Amino acid sequence: MDSYRLSAASWIKSSYSDDNGGNCIEIAPGFPETVPVRDSKTPDGPVLLVTRSAWSAFLAGVC
Repeated sequence: MDSYRLSAASWIKSSYSDDNGGNCIEIAPGFPETVPVRDSKTPDGPVLLVTRSAWSAFLAGVC
């Protein structure tokens, strides 16, 4: 996935993130095959691309 598509993405901050700068992740849900994940404190930093099935398994494990 190219950086332009990621920079133009709509990012959603986790509802479990706090406003004090800790434990903040964001996802960009608009991609059909992957879920981009990043640290909201460093939006220009690296992005982890996770398959939809892996993301679903992660959510099932933590919820």
